[in-house]
Parts: sequence; C-alpha cells; structure tokens
Amino acid sequence: MEIERCSLPGIGLQHVFTTERGRRVGIVSHHSGRRDVVVFDQDDPDSAATTIVLTSEEAGAVAELLGTARVVERLAELHRHVEGLVSRQVPIVAGSPYDGRPLGDTRARTRTGASIVAVVRGGGVVASPRPDFVFQAGDIVLVVGTADGTAAVAALLGTR
Repeated sequence: MEIERCSLPGIGLQHVFTTERGRRVGIVSHHSGRRDVVVFDQDDPDSAATTIVLTSEEAGAVAELLGTARVVERLAELHRHVEGLVSRQVPIVAGSPYDGRPLGDTRARTRTGASIVAVVRGGGVVASPRPDFVFQAGDIVLVVGTADGTAAVAALLGTR
C-alpha cells in the first residue's frame, strides 16, 4: 500500500492512502498530539467528507487496537507456515530484573535462541524494539521462538 506523506506547516504531518475499495483516507498528526482521521469525498478527492477528531489518548487506543491485531495476525500466519514456531506474551512485572533496564542487557536471543519482536506499552506497540529500548513494569513483551526458547525468555525476564 502506498502512503503519501505531506508536511503541514504550523500544524503537523498528513499521511494519506487509498483503500482497496478506492476510498482516500488521511491521518493528520497535529503538533499538539491531536489526530484527525479524514475520509475524503469520493467525488472530490481534495475535500473531506468527514473528519473524526481524536485526542492523543484516543489515538493511542486506536493505534493499540490496530497495531496489536496486526502483529498477532502476522505471527499467526508464521505459525501456520513454520513447524515448531511459537509466540509468547511475557509481562514485565514490578521487581523483574529487567524493569528499568534496556533490552540489550538481556542478551535474550544469544542466551535462549528466541527473539523479542515487539513490546506492548500503554496505548501502543513498539515493533522490533532496539537494544537501547528500556523495559518498564507493565510492558508486555512478545517473544517468538521454540517453546523452550520462549519459556527461557520468560524465566529470564522474571516471569515463569
């Protein structure tokens, strides 16, 4: 899918895409954190047919719904094609040895053979977190690997 990105001076950024059914949809990200979902008029693709204004909290909730579903959908597809591949959601609980520490300190892949592919935090999903990503209590870590490898990451992060 092609996404057009356009800077809106003094406002923020606009991203526009066309759905499979031919509807143009845009997301305006204001500097203030507000997000506008714009559905363009079918007869005049430069005019908005409707605009839904979301607070940053509402936008975060929608992003979590859409992003989490997409990550889970992709993992389900992988599971169907790769024998022995499992995923596991591992919470970072208060008192975990990695609460407040970066992912790189875990050396999870080297130590267990399993990969940390995403972290769900509050209203969002961090896909492919970098080694400097710092875990916080309440994070849900998505791990992919063998059953033994994902169990080892759970044990490593302090969750059995």
